[in-house]
Amino acid sequence: MPSSRDHTVALVRDAACPLRGAARELDALLDAIGGCRFVLLGEATHGTHEFYQLRAQITRRLVIEKGFTAVIVEADWPDAYRVNRHVRGAGDDPSAAQALGGFRRFPQWMWRNQDVVELVEWLREHNAGLPRGRARAGFYGMDLYSLYGSIDAVLSYLDRVDPEAARRARQRYGCFERFGGDPQVYGVATRFDLSASCEREVVEQLTELTKRQAEYTRLDGRVAEDEYFQIEQNARLVQRAEEYYRTMFRGAVSSWNLRDQYMVETVEALVAHLDRFHAPTKAVLWAHNSHLGDARATQMGDMGEWNVGQLLRERHGSEAFLVGFTTHAGTVTAASDWGGPAEIKRVRPSLPDSYERLLHDAGLPRSWLNLRSEAGARRELVEALREGALERAIGVLYLPETERMSHYFHARLSDQFDAVIHVDETSAVQPLEWVADRREREAEAYPTGV
Repeated sequence: MPSSRDHTVALVRDAACPLRGAARELDALLDAIGGCRFVLLGEATHGTHEFYQLRAQITRRLVIEKGFTAVIVEADWPDAYRVNRHVRGAGDDPSAAQALGGFRRFPQWMWRNQDVVELVEWLREHNAGLPRGRARAGFYGMDLYSLYGSIDAVLSYLDRVDPEAARRARQRYGCFERFGGDPQVYGVATRFDLSASCEREVVEQLTELTKRQAEYTRLDGRVAEDEYFQIEQNARLVQRAEEYYRTMFRGAVSSWNLRDQYMVETVEALVAHLDRFHAPTKAVLWAHNSHLGDARATQMGDMGEWNVGQLLRERHGSEAFLVGFTTHAGTVTAASDWGGPAEIKRVRPSLPDSYERLLHDAGLPRSWLNLRSEAGARRELVEALREGALERAIGVLYLPETERMSHYFHARLSDQFDAVIHVDETSAVQPLEWVADRREREAEAYPTGV
């Protein structure tokens, strides 16, 4: 009698839709997405060319065929908003590579790479070809690490529109000056009562900015409203980043949950803002599988963590469509130490008791599985993939010598995602540069560095 694992491999082989490079082979995936407002495109690593490439292909079709107008990525708001200005034809950067120039800190290669350059170029060209009055597609960040960059953005805006308010903002944000520009120093000092926190000051600044919305946004119609919104988001980011760094030394669960909750708040605030002009707004999100797969179906959820995928499912139900990406072997761009240089590393073949090995054994170089529909024969596969196995997650660090401990966790694949795209052998993403400025180390995530 065949083993149950062999039977599951056969079910995968029968249900998988091959991806061989044909023009319309993603049609079935687009059909499965249907009218969803939120499409979450994950990645099993932060440095794989094929993941970026496939996400870009799907994103272009969502924009063209389904009217998606918000591309929201696991990146800091001010750096991504510079790109947003470029793709909308409003920025000063003459090229996509220069528009991505805000991404200077580790891990720089996540967004300053050739695949993202091509997507940004396409978004700009697409927007330029739209008739007047049609909603343009934008590029936005949802992460919260840019404490000082967001402070600078708020001050620069207020210097232009309200110098007296800028003076008050400088006094409040000056609270951070004694920490030498390092949010981690701030976190340590407040965690161990070595210094008072800046919580009151950042809340006061956000409150004042919010109260003056009407005054600031009547200056120039839609342009002023967009500009105010992005500055309010920067002020909100400062408030949440202050809280994040103040809690990061209390434990990884607290800081992880705060970070992912902030990401969802950012997504929903952005969608609500864009809905004022062209409703309903549809958004495609790019982030690691660990953020976009439903945490309730993973070891992370068992540890008390939630994430973007879980929260969007809870709030928006079937309007959120979660897509995971997996690989068996190949190469990846990653670092060995936090803040270290980018390296091309060999990805070890997946462990025998992992989903990646199961998909590898199905024998398809590239394919995708629909896990949302349980109609007919697919029901048996969905149930088989609900039993649980190991799943690999490679973040900005890849530590093959401790791979089982550092990069694998338990999951139930068919509860975690609505669809999974498997690329059996992958290649490293190509950074525009191989060095980056230092980035503050985030609270250690499990799996490592996601």
